[in-house]
Amino acid sequence: MTIALDTTTTDQLEALLADATSAADIWGTTPAAARGVALTTVAEALDAAVDELVPLAQQETHLAEARLRGELKRTTFQLRLFAEVLSEGSYLDARIDHADPEWPMGAPRPDLRRQLEPLGPVVVFAASNFPFAFSVAGGDTASALAAGCSVILKAHSGHPGLSEATAAVVVGALEEAGAPKGLFAVIYGTQAGRDALLDPRVKAGSFTGSIPGGRALFDLANSRPEPIPFYGELGSVNPTFVTRAAAAARAEEIASGFAGSFTMGAGQFCTKPGVLLVPADSRIAELLTGTELPVPAKLLNDRIQSGYVEVLEGLLAGNSSVQTLVRGDDALADPPAPTLLHTRVNDLLKQHETLLAECFGPSALVVSYEDEAQLLEVARVLEGQLTATIQGEENDDVTELVRLLAKKAGRVLWNQWPTGVSVTYAQQHGGPYPATTSPTSTSVGTAAINRFLRPVAYQGFPQHLLPEALQDANPIGVPQRINGRLS
Repeated sequence: MTIALDTTTTDQLEALLADATSAADIWGTTPAAARGVALTTVAEALDAAVDELVPLAQQETHLAEARLRGELKRTTFQLRLFAEVLSEGSYLDARIDHADPEWPMGAPRPDLRRQLEPLGPVVVFAASNFPFAFSVAGGDTASALAAGCSVILKAHSGHPGLSEATAAVVVGALEEAGAPKGLFAVIYGTQAGRDALLDPRVKAGSFTGSIPGGRALFDLANSRPEPIPFYGELGSVNPTFVTRAAAAARAEEIASGFAGSFTMGAGQFCTKPGVLLVPADSRIAELLTGTELPVPAKLLNDRIQSGYVEVLEGLLAGNSSVQTLVRGDDALADPPAPTLLHTRVNDLLKQHETLLAECFGPSALVVSYEDEAQLLEVARVLEGQLTATIQGEENDDVTELVRLLAKKAGRVLWNQWPTGVSVTYAQQHGGPYPATTSPTSTSVGTAAINRFLRPVAYQGFPQHLLPEALQDANPIGVPQRINGRLS
């Protein structure tokens, strides 16, 4: 069940943008410790509201209770993790170069000091497939608030009631923590989202969703008189490459792991391994044919259901080089049963634009190859990916494959499956287009804070006019790189 809410009017949006602009000015100069307390307060409030929020999420997204409770735990964990980042301070990248009259470049070096500072108001477009972790209080909201930015959150139409309830929790917690009015607000409706992104007071945008939707917003962000950064996560098939040695040594393990990964969450993970390349003479395809796959599960909403059926029907009916490995009578039903397709690597290479397109839902394509050199050919024709996986053995010579995949994907895995995206310090969730619109950033992990910061250098200033992180006394105790050396 989806609850219909009124779309945000032009007058309402104007008031929210005005408040967000004022709040950003205050929040951007609020001490990092206070921002961290606010994030922790939001996390505590969400944890306390779990029994209210999870049933709403179940009604609107068809996701299981256990999955949603785990996702909410992940959401509050990342809020607390960003609070820790703020207390540690290295995210500021504080650099101090003292004046040096003998600087070897041939001219004296002035006193220069540089740190990262918040961009200003940010528009975040919520995702459908993670109603907590990538939605109202998700990663982009957490990292933007941590950076010192205000947030206008465009709710996803797939879970508006949950969005409203979650927003109420977030706003109440921020108010309790003493945050400025308008620091966080939710808007509804496609037009309101477009208008907010185009407003000159907004300084960045982020999005998780489809390639067409994300590309349209990316183009809008760049069409403005003042273009702004737009961080879109769009689409990925997350290929897995199985070497001959791995297929011979671990066929059952690989088949089982792949089946569990591509069907997880009814195939509605952006990191779902949608393509599996296996040796033609291996047992993996046969094992997959006999694997018991999960029962049909309802997809997130009608739009995702119809889009999935359209793409899968095209592959089933419109391509003679694609055969069926596993297909139930209800493969195209609502809910759809998992489907496995098969093709040969030469056909894949001839039709890679079609066969390597994302099919968002419980289906995947198994590709048989004759020679491991063909794995390199496939890697070369890949578009940008969030992940790429190698299932190999210790003695496999896959150096060139690793090098190629590192050029094409933001995260390269060895003998693991990509559907778990841990929230950590070293995580990278991004990749070259069309996986994302900004391959230099991540939407998961502590490095995501950098999306909403920009560098500012101060030259020749007296100490009392410098930001605290750039003062010689370093009153807030952050790491500083002084004359090239980290202290």
